[in-house]
Amino acid sequence: MGTVSMLVMTLAGIATGIVTGMVLEGAMSGPAIAIAAGLVAAIASVFARHMVVVRNGLPGPDHSSLTSITIVFSLVAALAGGLAAEEVTDHLLHLPHKLVGGFAGLFSAMLMAILLTAYHMNPDKKGNRILT
Repeated sequence: MGTVSMLVMTLAGIATGIVTGMVLEGAMSGPAIAIAAGLVAAIASVFARHMVVVRNGLPGPDHSSLTSITIVFSLVAALAGGLAAEEVTDHLLHLPHKLVGGFAGLFSAMLMAILLTAYHMNPDKKGNRILT
């Protein structure tokens, strides 16, 4: 996955996380907002990457056929990214809910990009394996 993919996923995750944090501010509190924002951001980042990279013919793998893998990775990324954002913003920075959502979106989108990159690595391809 290239730089454009990572950038698109990160920006989409941050924007979606902030919007989700603002929308859910009165309905939820604490880790629930962070996890919900992380889940929405992880799914939106994959969708944004597909719309920008795959539809425009830029280099990179097509994730449209990997729906079950994408769903599992989204759940993992949402839980890890959301709880990490809650820890960082609650204990260190004391930020409002919309920024908690932004951090959850950032962490979840970054983890989603890393998980999808690791999934598409081919260890049998020359140059991808560490020789022992």
